[in-house]
Amino acid sequence: MYTIQQVIRLMGATSLVVTDHLVEYLIIDSRRAFSPARSLFFAIATTRRNGHDYIGALYQKGVRSFVITQNIDTTPFPLANFIKVADTVTALQQLAAAHRSQFSIPVIGITGSNGKTIVKEWLFQLLQPDYSIARSPKSFNSQLGVPLSVWELKSYHQLAIFEAGISQPGEMERLEKIIQPTIGILTNIGDAHREGFASNEQKAKEKRKLFTRAVLPPSLTLVSVEPKGRYAVITAKGTLLPMGGNIEIPFTDAASIQNAICCWELLLFLKVPQPTIAERMKSLSAVDMRLSLKKGVNHCQLINDSYSADLNSLEIALAFLKQQAGSLKRTVILSDFMQAGGKPHKLYADIQALLEQVPITRLITIGPVSGAALLHTADLWQLEQYTDTTAFLAQGQLRSFRDEIILIKGARSFGLEQVVAMLEEKVHETRLEIDLQAVTHNYTCYRQQLKPGTKIMAMVKAFAYGSGATEIAHVLQFQGVDYFGVAYADEGVELRKAGITTPILVMNSEPAAFDTLVNYQLEPTLFSVSILEAFDQFLLQQGITNYPVHLEMETGMNRLGFVEEEWPLLIKRLTSASSFLIQSVFSHLSASEDPAADRFTYKQFELYQSFTHLLQLAMGTGFISHIANSAGAIRHLSLQLDMVRIGIGLYGVETSSPLNLIPAVSLHSSIAQIKTIPAGSSVSYNRKTIVDRPTRLATVRVGYADGYPRCLGNRKGQVMVQGKLAPLLGSVCMDMFMVDITDIPTAQVGDQVILFGKELPVEQVAKWADTIPYEMLTGISQRVKRVYFQG
Repeated sequence: MYTIQQVIRLMGATSLVVTDHLVEYLIIDSRRAFSPARSLFFAIATTRRNGHDYIGALYQKGVRSFVITQNIDTTPFPLANFIKVADTVTALQQLAAAHRSQFSIPVIGITGSNGKTIVKEWLFQLLQPDYSIARSPKSFNSQLGVPLSVWELKSYHQLAIFEAGISQPGEMERLEKIIQPTIGILTNIGDAHREGFASNEQKAKEKRKLFTRAVLPPSLTLVSVEPKGRYAVITAKGTLLPMGGNIEIPFTDAASIQNAICCWELLLFLKVPQPTIAERMKSLSAVDMRLSLKKGVNHCQLINDSYSADLNSLEIALAFLKQQAGSLKRTVILSDFMQAGGKPHKLYADIQALLEQVPITRLITIGPVSGAALLHTADLWQLEQYTDTTAFLAQGQLRSFRDEIILIKGARSFGLEQVVAMLEEKVHETRLEIDLQAVTHNYTCYRQQLKPGTKIMAMVKAFAYGSGATEIAHVLQFQGVDYFGVAYADEGVELRKAGITTPILVMNSEPAAFDTLVNYQLEPTLFSVSILEAFDQFLLQQGITNYPVHLEMETGMNRLGFVEEEWPLLIKRLTSASSFLIQSVFSHLSASEDPAADRFTYKQFELYQSFTHLLQLAMGTGFISHIANSAGAIRHLSLQLDMVRIGIGLYGVETSSPLNLIPAVSLHSSIAQIKTIPAGSSVSYNRKTIVDRPTRLATVRVGYADGYPRCLGNRKGQVMVQGKLAPLLGSVCMDMFMVDITDIPTAQVGDQVILFGKELPVEQVAKWADTIPYEMLTGISQRVKRVYFQG
C-alpha cells in the first residue's frame, strides 16, 4: 500500500493533501467503492458518462481522494483530496506502471486473437502448487483492465500472469509499459477483433510489441494428436524436449490442444519437470469465467464460485453477492486459500476485510488454515468451522439454510462442487441459462444510443420474459436503470420483497390491487376513466395525496388507454383531482420495428403529442413522456423523448436492431438414452414419423410440459448436439422428445443438447414453430431450472 502523497508523486502530479490515508483500491466505477476509506477514484469521462458526476455520491460513501481532469467546486467536499491531471486514464496507467516497477518477479504477458484467458487460467491451475500467483481477473485485458490487474500485485506474489488485448494500433505500447513482461506468450493470430487493423499481419506486428523486453519460450513441434475417449494425447518435441514427450488433456477440440501446447512450452521454460507437467495436464479443468446463480433449498440462492481461491476472484464474487442479495441474509462458505509462499496472516486479514465490506451474516470455513485464521471473527458474524468438505457434508444440516444467498468459494482441491450439489434445489437436467453479463452489455448498448438525459424503463413483466424478474432486476438496478415496468401488482411485490428500490410502474392496474400498490409503493397505470375515478376515491379514503400515477393513451394499438374522445373529461378530472401526481404519460407503438409501418408509427406519435400538449397547458406541470419500445428507441431517434421502454432487447432478441446485442438466454437439456432402430420403425405417439434408414435415435429430457412447442416434432424443428443440427423425429411428448443423431456418430448419453441460444438463435426456433421469440421465452415452464451466470 501507498500513502496518498506517494501515489501523487508516482503519477507525476502535484496536489495539496487535505486528508492523508493509505491507498489500497483503485476504482473507476462508483458502484465498486467497497472500501471507501482506502480507495482512490479516477473520474473518467466518456461520451456517455462522466465520472466527475459521481464524486458527490462517493464522498458520501467515504471516498476521500479523486483524480480529476475538470474544474469542480470543492466547497461541498472539505475533507477530499483532488488530484488534477491532464488525462485520468493516462494517470491510472502511469500509477500501475510505477507499481509494477517495484517487483522483480517473473511476469508473463499473454496476447493473441483467441485463448488468452484460457491459457492464463490454465497456467494458474498448473503453476499454483509452486508459486503464489497474481493474475488478471476474468478478462481484464484492456487499457483500463490491465492497470487495475497490475495494481493487484502484492509483496507475497512470486509470479504474475497478465493478459493484454488491443483493438487498434498504438495500444500495445501503453500496455507493455504497464505489464513490463519478462516472459511472453502469443496464443495465435486470427480474425477475432480485426476491425481496427488493416490486416492480420498488422495486427500480429502490433501484438508482438508486448514482447519488447520479454523472452518467448522455445516452440514445440507437434508430432501427433491421438484421441483417447474424452481425452487427447499430444506428442511433441523441441529444444527443451529434445527426446520428445507427450501430455494427456481432458479435451479433444483443436483450440484446447493449441492452448495446452502454449502452457506446455511455458512450463518447460520454467524448468518444471516433464513428468510433473504430464501429471498436472491430466487434471486440467474447463475454464468457466462465469459466476453462476442457482436456486437452492429452502428458498435460498446459490452463487457457485468453487473453482479458484484468490483475493481478486473473491472480491469479484463478493461484489456479485452484494448485487444479488436484496433483502436475503448473506452467507459465505469459504475453503482454505491455497496461496503458495506469502504470509497467511496477511492474506486472511485481507479476506476478513473483504467480508466485512459486504457485510455478511454467516461465515462457514472449510479447512484447518481458514478455520484457525478466522476463529477470532465469531463476534462479527455467525461462524461455523469444519476441518474438510467431508466433515461439512456429514454435519451440515440442510434445514439450517433458509431464505439466504450463499456464496460457495474455494480452491478446486476441496471439492466444493459437492457442497453446491447438496444445497442446490433438485430439479431435472433441463435448464434455462441467463447470461447476466450479456444483459448488462445489451443494456449498455441501448444506453449509448440514447440522447443525454433520456431515461430507461426496463420491462421485467412475465417473469422478465421467462428469465427471472428479481435476478434481472438486481443486475439492472446495479447498473442504474431508472424504472422497472411490470404487468401486474403481484410482479411488483415480488421485486420489492427481493430488495428492489427503483420505481416500478404497473401496466395493468385493477381495483382489487389498490391496497397492494400503495403498501409496496408501486405506481399504477390509469388507462380508463373508471379506473382513474376508482383509484382517486381509494386515495381520498386513505387520506393520500400526490400519489404517483401514469397515464396510458390509446393511439392505435387498440388495447388499453384513453381514447381521443375521452380527453376533455380526462383533463377535467385530472385538474380537479388532488390525490394524483402525474409521473408519466405514455402510449404503445404497434409496429415500430417494421419499415412498412413507419407512416402509421408517426401518426401514432402525432396523436400522442397532441394530448401531451393539451395536458401540459391544462396542468401547468411537467411529466415524463415515453412512447418508444426496444425497436422504436433505435429506429426512430426522435421518439426517444424523456424515457424509452426496453424489453426483449435486453435479452439480445431484437431482429431489427443494428446494435451489437448478445443473446442472453439459452435453453439446454441432455441426452437420456441412445438406441439404433431399423428402417421402417416408427417414432413417438401416433406413428407420424417412419424412418427410411437405420437410425441412431437420442431421447432428450425436455417436452411440451417444459414449454417446448409440440408443433416442432416430426422434422419441423431441430436442436444442436456437438455443434451440429439434429432434426426432431416423431411427436414431442410431455417430458421428452427424440432426435436423429445418425450423422453425429460421436454423440453420447449425457451430451448437452442446445434447444436455443447463441449457436441456435431463438428467432430461428420461433420461426420453425410459426410464432415469435416473445412466446418462446415466456412459455418456458417454471419447472425448468434457471441458472444465472455473471461473465
